[in-house]
Amino acid sequence: MAADVTGRPGRRPGPTETRERILACARRLFAEKGYDGASLRGIAREAGVDPALVHHFFGGKQGVFVAAMRFPIDPAAVLEQVAHMPRERLGEALARVFLEVWDDPARRAPALALLRSAMTNEQAATMMRQFVSSALLGPITERYRIPPLRVQAAVGQMIGMAVLRYVLEVEPIASAPPQELAAMLAPVLQHHLDSS
Repeated sequence: MAADVTGRPGRRPGPTETRERILACARRLFAEKGYDGASLRGIAREAGVDPALVHHFFGGKQGVFVAAMRFPIDPAAVLEQVAHMPRERLGEALARVFLEVWDDPARRAPALALLRSAMTNEQAATMMRQFVSSALLGPITERYRIPPLRVQAAVGQMIGMAVLRYVLEVEPIASAPPQELAAMLAPVLQHHLDSS
């Protein structure tokens, strides 16, 4: 008879059960220690699995966070979408990707939950800040050599748009076509991203 991860006899957990156990442990560790404090090894140890298995399922800590927290975007996919853009069109690319994510109801619900949590809970805010800084903002500042303050100003512009459009639902911005908003947002983002 096979033994489970605790050494007790019984049926071995299947891939789905193991994956869910890893996610549950990851949620707990991210909540306790924040994004920076939780490690892939710690998550694996907590779940009673080899770190290679966590890597196999999720590709790394960023992937575990995206899955565990039901983060509405994969930063690697966003970076891939904007990576080939020339610097002078980066604002346009970010505006388009941002509105694509927020206008998709399936991704908007978890994005709203995360935004509201970060605005009302210091622990959630810390975790989001650490994750967004290391997984999204850091790579953009490095790739394009943009000062962090300028990238953060652009992100602030997008968060403000999200709050007005999707949280407060202020009209006419709440019902404006995404293409119109992207056209208005892009030059503002580009202004922030252009070094002086």
